[in-house]
Amino acid sequence: MKRPPSIARLIADGAPLVLPGVWDALSARLAARAGFRAVFVSGYALSATRLAAGDLGLVTQTEVLDAAARIAAAVDVPVVVDIDTGYGDERNVERTVRELVRCGAAGCFLEDQVWPKRCGHLEGKQVVPLDEYLPKLRAALAARGDEPFHVTARTDARAVYGLDEAVRRAQAAAAAGADAVFVEAPESVAEMARVRAAVPAAVPLVANMVEGGKTPLRSAPDLAAAGYQIVVTPLTGLLASVRALARAYGALARDGSSQALAGELLTFGEMNGLLGVGHLSPPERRS
Repeated sequence: MKRPPSIARLIADGAPLVLPGVWDALSARLAARAGFRAVFVSGYALSATRLAAGDLGLVTQTEVLDAAARIAAAVDVPVVVDIDTGYGDERNVERTVRELVRCGAAGCFLEDQVWPKRCGHLEGKQVVPLDEYLPKLRAALAARGDEPFHVTARTDARAVYGLDEAVRRAQAAAAAGADAVFVEAPESVAEMARVRAAVPAAVPLVANMVEGGKTPLRSAPDLAAAGYQIVVTPLTGLLASVRALARAYGALARDGSSQALAGELLTFGEMNGLLGVGHLSPPERRS
């Protein structure tokens, strides 16, 4: 199989790199078919779909690595993985990154929250001291070896200590060699501009677009013009899927049939085409 381009290569192409949130092989394939150049294994979406639970640090390292491996095997585009805090200290981070490289993932996001973490747009977060986070970031960078594995440093300090501390941590992460920097949940366009002005221009910035979240929703071209090269949309697909499933199951429970959903469902043939089946003839027997 042809190896997908690196995240750094995609960023260098100039267009903003939009990473849709996915949670399994099928959602990733749909995103790739839609034309996205890379996908993002969203911790929120994974927790919601695997456990029917909130993004509260309940998903384990093993579960994330399993999901990442299945997704990377199903698509030909780069896969970036939310690894929360790395599931422990530097040794845990090192193992997580090595396993991701082994399964074919293209990058990860590593954050500075206290474990168990919380969704970046929820209240009640805490962050570890910077001198506890930076060794973990350096461990992630070292663990990739010679592979073009892209490591994004994320800080959630904005909600805990304010924007000044978030900027300080973003600058420290950039100085430590992070491939990209992600200040979670700035609350205005002005705050986003301040982050961009404070971080060296050569270091890509991540914007996290969460519907109903703390950060103003902006288009990818607008964000690119503001100096944000990576745009993550972690929940859009999940929110749409849950609405569609709720409607379909509701109609089926109410009517006892799917007739009310005519035109809203894929055909059986379309689904088989998506899965690569193509037709239903039995496999040929070898003599």
